[in-house]
Amino acid sequence: MKLFFYGGAKNVTGSNYLLEAGDKKILVDCGMFQGTRKSREMNYEEWPYDPKKIDVLLVTHSHIDHIGKIPKLWKDGFRGKIYCTKSVVDFARIFLADSAKLLGYAAERKKEEPLFTQEDVDGCLELFEGLDYHKKVKLFDGVEIEFFDAGHILGSAFIKLKTEDKTIVFSGDLGNSPVPILRDLEQLDEADYLLIESAYGDRVHEQVKERREILEDVIEDVHAKKGTLMIPAFSMERTQEILYEMNYLFEHHQVPSMPVYMDSPLAIKATEVYKEYEHLFDKEAKELIKSGDDLFKFPGLKFTLFSGDSRKINMVDPPKIIIAGSGMSTGGRILFHEQRYLSDPNSIILFVGYQVEGTLGRRILDGESRVKVFGKEVNVQCNKVAIGGYSAHADQPHLLEWIKPIRNQVKKIFIVQGEEVQANGLKYAIRDTFGIDAIVPDYGDSFEL
Repeated sequence: MKLFFYGGAKNVTGSNYLLEAGDKKILVDCGMFQGTRKSREMNYEEWPYDPKKIDVLLVTHSHIDHIGKIPKLWKDGFRGKIYCTKSVVDFARIFLADSAKLLGYAAERKKEEPLFTQEDVDGCLELFEGLDYHKKVKLFDGVEIEFFDAGHILGSAFIKLKTEDKTIVFSGDLGNSPVPILRDLEQLDEADYLLIESAYGDRVHEQVKERREILEDVIEDVHAKKGTLMIPAFSMERTQEILYEMNYLFEHHQVPSMPVYMDSPLAIKATEVYKEYEHLFDKEAKELIKSGDDLFKFPGLKFTLFSGDSRKINMVDPPKIIIAGSGMSTGGRILFHEQRYLSDPNSIILFVGYQVEGTLGRRILDGESRVKVFGKEVNVQCNKVAIGGYSAHADQPHLLEWIKPIRNQVKKIFIVQGEEVQANGLKYAIRDTFGIDAIVPDYGDSFEL
């Protein structure tokens, strides 16, 4: 049995792993590279394997850095089954269609063929089969899989694969439990080999109480200064968690009232899907719903689905709050607001998710005084705040605690989906804490298991 690393190696994005078990080829995740200028080139490179010869694709969750190249895989000949949890199918339909549209615009500007089209999205969606957590599925003779709740985003999973008397676990992205709405990350109970994410592999997040207090302070601060609070948020999970927290703060009068704009069509659509999967929410969220509380609706909240409504936000005097995509300021409506308000010393930009190296969000967070937005240079004079506790990713203590039950069983741990510094930080922590052989693979590395 052989394992190949074709993405997520010393890189947060582009998750893509190939397992050869006997004569079967099993792919786990097929994500886009994101963040750097080189990412686009990497997405257009030839596959390091023949898509037509892949027998099955397993998907951990619906973020684009885990599903973004599936239509391209279909376009180039893949026709195997795609297994994921049920909600991932619904989210993939939304997010892949949005990607196809954006790629089409970019290709038209550059006068080139897009990476994939809506036709390719429609084709690959026919291959998806949604599974419940804990349903054991026999892929082939001697190969069985099972999905467990990863607590990262709605429907996210870590995958246990059993074959040749070995158990391999693919973590996907692991949640920063406990978080609003979602159930906690499930316990890892067995693994001979483990692939574990490391986006925050060398860091420690704030506690739950601290992150709500920071959000409360930021809202009070921007109200006092009569500024604009910009929150670049990922369309899924971060947006819904922030709405959940604001719902509490505004309804309990812990912050002064002001208009809040959810200015992301994609996030609005994703929030509607959330309502279809309330049975996957945690106990607290279910009890609030049962009491009659709408988790994603509170006084002052306005959804701006259409671009005309988005433009009208500028006509509203501060103080105000704008939640818009994308989460790393690589596109979307947040850029229009950043172009207008980054230079305002009374305004605040609040980062609630991981900012990949090379992205506009990361450059702002790292303290660049001038940045380009839509080709125009903008002075960054607003206040900058980051709340790591709202990250969807587990921090180092969480990751080590998750590994602990298998410390005497696991033979090797592969550290993936993190920048090199973070991945190495987790590697040394694993070695020092448990004495386990931990490896940070390079792109293209392969290992006999």
